[in-house]
Amino acid sequence: MKQSLSLVESKPHYEILDGLRGVAALLVVLFHVFEVHSHGDHSKQIINHGYLAVDFFFLLSGYVISYAYDDRWGKMTLKDFFKRRIIRLHPMIIIGSIIGAILFYFQDSQGLGWGGIHEVPVWTMLLVMLIGFTLIPIGKGLDIRGWSEMHPLNGPAWSLFYEYIANIVYALFLRRVSKIILGTLVLVAACVTIHYALTNSNGDIIGGWSVDSTQLRIGFTRLAFPFLAGMLLAKTAKLYYTKHAFLTASLLLVVLFSIPRLGGSENIWMNGLYECFCLIIMFPLIVWLGAGGKVNGKKASKICKFLGDISYPIYITHFPIVYVYMAWVTNNNLSLEQSWHIGLLCAIISILVAYVSMRFYDIPVREWLRKRFLSK
Repeated sequence: MKQSLSLVESKPHYEILDGLRGVAALLVVLFHVFEVHSHGDHSKQIINHGYLAVDFFFLLSGYVISYAYDDRWGKMTLKDFFKRRIIRLHPMIIIGSIIGAILFYFQDSQGLGWGGIHEVPVWTMLLVMLIGFTLIPIGKGLDIRGWSEMHPLNGPAWSLFYEYIANIVYALFLRRVSKIILGTLVLVAACVTIHYALTNSNGDIIGGWSVDSTQLRIGFTRLAFPFLAGMLLAKTAKLYYTKHAFLTASLLLVVLFSIPRLGGSENIWMNGLYECFCLIIMFPLIVWLGAGGKVNGKKASKICKFLGDISYPIYITHFPIVYVYMAWVTNNNLSLEQSWHIGLLCAIISILVAYVSMRFYDIPVREWLRKRFLSK
């Protein structure tokens, strides 16, 4: 039996969406741990579509920001909004860059193209770290890893660069548009996504982490549809209570991310079509299920809260640890069967580092910043 929920009468906290964000973050960690064993061959990647977690995060972000802030304008200024978002996001960006700097010289690997890491002067590495604090993308002259990442000490920070852009565009423009205009923008963004996915030479939409015309196009393409669709979903969707929503939505994420690459090298469009299906159909469905569901019992509530609390810290701190694992596996020419236990340890350490960073750094720093800058 389904029970209609009103978006107007109350503003509940979406515990299930918190939990789903954590599930997606854990899948990203596993995706990156397995990635080194695929040797660049996407068809050998175990969690093949794990990179789509970024697009899922953008969708969640659009939904939550619209839900949380749309009716607060008038009581809240642009300055207030930007302060809230910076306080929420930026402390962990800084600690992610610091962890990346601490582990940088443990990542030498000729096989991965990082053989010159020990030749990078400390002052250059520290300069890259400080630039990383700001989220300003670096140029080629400071590409100290050689992978053309806009943040070479902590690769996943690229998506926070786009997240900030989405927040700025939302505050300056998107919050003012009508549902009809927003729906039109969603449709256009969906068409752009489908066109790119079906016509690019890779048959996927992975990318966005470099500062060049191709990668910037991918990054903005990946940002546009999910963020806009999340906003539209928050503004228009009528939610219904569904039993076991968290379990159902979590399993859907695991299955969608784990489906093997489709079409092979001859029909790469099939893989692009599948990823469009995930982005345009399934991810909004999963968020809709999660937003309409309820967590039953204190234990389930604690699990969702923990996953939600740890999701962003895991995402923004895990990759420097994975860099070390990648270098070790490549330098020793190890298979997954030979190194799975260290890969598991890498994932566990990533969770522990994220928890410690959250508990003893992020939470107290954000609390201090809120009291200092939001109390007036």
